[in-house]
Amino acid sequence: MATLSVVVVAMNEERTIGRVLESIRPIADEILLVDSGSQDKTIEIAEQLGARVVHQDWLGYAGQKNFALSLAKSDWLLSLDADEVMTPEAVAEVKEIVSGETAGKCDGYKIPRILYIGEHPVRHGGFYPDAQLRLIQNGKGKFRDRMVHERIFVDGPVAVLRHPMLHYSYRNVDEFTKAMDKYARLSAAEYKHDGSHKWRANKINELTHPLWTFFARYVLRLGFLDGKLGLELNLIYSNYVRNKIRYLRDS
Repeated sequence: MATLSVVVVAMNEERTIGRVLESIRPIADEILLVDSGSQDKTIEIAEQLGARVVHQDWLGYAGQKNFALSLAKSDWLLSLDADEVMTPEAVAEVKEIVSGETAGKCDGYKIPRILYIGEHPVRHGGFYPDAQLRLIQNGKGKFRDRMVHERIFVDGPVAVLRHPMLHYSYRNVDEFTKAMDKYARLSAAEYKHDGSHKWRANKINELTHPLWTFFARYVLRLGFLDGKLGLELNLIYSNYVRNKIRYLRDS
């Protein structure tokens, strides 16, 4: 029977790491946590839950995750962020895939994510399903080296799980705002590096793109159904789009 390694990279993730590892522990043949220097209880919690902890100085988002994947020994690899909690239904799907019960087995599987701000789920406005490629056959894929929003790429067929994981990324709206500014700066640097800034960094785009983004996400993709929180998040996200262009123009 095929085996499963759960791979997580972390630093100072005591708030969520216990829930992350507990959620997948029942079907994991190996739990591997690559830590880049935690000063809180992350390592202690992970070891208590049976994880093999390896220290590695930070190599960048893609580099750190690829290093972690290279250490895993199982037939299947499930790469989770330290704030992604698998639901029991998603765990059952993964178990079926690894055991070979799922017909037409693919090389990789995306898992939908429900974003949480604190304990409040966000189900509309483009924040869901936000499916991320997380489950792959060992040796069939790796993360592409980027400054931000790193993703796994595989050569073979990819499917999507029916059930989601829960993404406890931000404790409050203020954390979300700060993260969006950080990602805007990193994305601007990425665009400049790959040369795509030549058509993005103009005043018309800086005005129209954020407006369209807000309309598309808040109205067309039903962000208003998330109430006040949905309005706040979509305004912040639209400003993130504006800031990416502004940082490009200023660079």
